[in-house]
Amino acid sequence: MSESVCQPSAFPSVAIQSNLLRRLFQRVYFVTGTAYAGKSTLVRSLAQKHQGIMCGENYHDALMHLIDREHQPNLSYFDTMSGWQEFISRTPEQYNAWCCGNAQEIADLELLLLIHLSQMNRPVFVDTNIPLHMLHEIAGSHNVLVMLSPQSMSVDRFFDRSDPEKQFLLQQINAASDPEAAMANFRACIALINSPETYAAYEQSGFPVYKRTDSSTPEEAMQMAETVFQLTKEA
Repeated sequence: MSESVCQPSAFPSVAIQSNLLRRLFQRVYFVTGTAYAGKSTLVRSLAQKHQGIMCGENYHDALMHLIDREHQPNLSYFDTMSGWQEFISRTPEQYNAWCCGNAQEIADLELLLLIHLSQMNRPVFVDTNIPLHMLHEIAGSHNVLVMLSPQSMSVDRFFDRSDPEKQFLLQQINAASDPEAAMANFRACIALINSPETYAAYEQSGFPVYKRTDSSTPEEAMQMAETVFQLTKEA
């Protein structure tokens, strides 16, 4: 849902001891980074090639029935907002704060699902929202790949994808009283959560980094991911 990098001080420590999760997640491979970097495509391709389990964008939705407004106020925003015009008209600062709050709440749901999926005796490939500092706790050095795209690409091409969530948001923007102003505001929101500071935080995270350019290909990303994750064809 969000590619924003938030400060570790905003989150409590992982409740389960990290050494236990590292052992459980030995065959769980995390792909994180900025918008429009190719994360969803890579996770899907890896799962298909390596007979794995794909956890695509928003896979945590499977556990959304567990949340409540007291403990997950950011994820509960969809139940409390006045409507989608409110959603798209928030300021970039409000949108970024909401994304940071979502990051922790979603991470809790992701961990619950991954504890279960890690027992399936198959590799698990995850398009993840788990914050970087948590990934350092729960994942090995060969279990995380950061994918980055230039800010201009993440903003300008955000709505180029055909997935239902992006197209629904585009419909809401076009339905605004001033669609041009609504689009400019929402692009400013996307620009903030994919800011140069966010890019730098991912780039300097200590995890391997793949940088998407206009000439990049899915095959290049796949090759790097297989190298980082130390995968063989029989994985």
